[in-house]
Amino acid sequence: MFRDANAGFANKTLGKTNVCSEYIHSVVHSHNLRPVAQETSELRQSKFQNITIRLTPILFTVVTAKTVYGLSFLEVRSAFVAYTDRLRRSLSDYDNVFNRSAAEVEARGSGGCPAVWTSIVTEMSALFIDNSTTPSQCNDDARAAIRAAFHDCGTWDKSQGSTGGCDGSLIVAGEAFGRPENNGLQGISNKLLVMQQKYTTPSNPFSVADMLQMATSVATLMCLGGPKVPTFVGRKDSAAPKPHDKLPDAHGSGDSLFALFQAKGFTANELAALLGAHSASKAFNQPDIVFGTSKDDTPGIWDVHYYSNTLKPVVGMASFQADFNLASYPVVGKEFNGFVNSAGKWNSAYANSMAKMALLGVPGGRNNLIDCTGVLPRGTSIKRDIKAAPINDRVR
Repeated sequence: MFRDANAGFANKTLGKTNVCSEYIHSVVHSHNLRPVAQETSELRQSKFQNITIRLTPILFTVVTAKTVYGLSFLEVRSAFVAYTDRLRRSLSDYDNVFNRSAAEVEARGSGGCPAVWTSIVTEMSALFIDNSTTPSQCNDDARAAIRAAFHDCGTWDKSQGSTGGCDGSLIVAGEAFGRPENNGLQGISNKLLVMQQKYTTPSNPFSVADMLQMATSVATLMCLGGPKVPTFVGRKDSAAPKPHDKLPDAHGSGDSLFALFQAKGFTANELAALLGAHSASKAFNQPDIVFGTSKDDTPGIWDVHYYSNTLKPVVGMASFQADFNLASYPVVGKEFNGFVNSAGKWNSAYANSMAKMALLGVPGGRNNLIDCTGVLPRGTSIKRDIKAAPINDRVR
């Protein structure tokens, strides 16, 4: 009789202990303490010790445990020990599982993005950030990177089919160094080429074209408030020079500029959204604009001031004549006005439009590319308290 009673008590206690153990398991998940595929066995052992340290306070929340689970301190401790023992035993299983299927896990988690891009993105983030301000903002290299990506892709139109466009020829074919419309892009072109040569290998090559598109995505996020643009890799480089006269004229009329972008497949809304990148731009190569003049009053911040500043010029700012012409052109102007004081609307439209830009001339579009959006920096929202956010908090 006493044996049966003790067995019943033990089963009841064991059941509640298992529930508490599952609670501890949920805490591990919520604090992202689980081992992951990229970790070595030694790193997972270190993480196990960290888990133990970080879960130790649970042992002292006896009041909560007793209230929720009706367990004593010893029973809570038993649940904790049971869970950590289970975790310790599973570490060897993690080794076997992750060593066998790390590539499969990575493919599911990040679209199979090659690991090298994580290192590249970290280096780009440091290159494009201006830490002299509080909070930090994007710098002139970031502005050049955003412009360079457009100049590599923007020479494409529908008549070219699956050639030209985003093919790296801005750098590979030397277009950045020999065409007046690319003045000011020599510095960033050299830096990105050096970075590409640093990381590419015969067994794991990647293109300059991909470097340009990754750079503009990272640069956008280094601008305070910049959106995350869907970013893909897998483009092929081309040393064939692109056609001339396919980039917009800084003094072009509204109707001619709209026709130019229609030939590339862009709507009035998409064109107006792309123009907003001038929010972070400065003029360095326009004879009719003072060197270094910005297009809005917050050039290090990704915001919609550009739209209102273009419509109502501010002292000390300068707009391209083309921007003003498009803002005044009825078809585009309606969309342009729609982004005034509408940051969320613009960010969404810009991200989609720039993702479309990054696929111009790419055979098969995104279907033949690898999604690397997951390796992009986190960026910083202008709505957060970011007074002392260090770069590492912005990078990942």
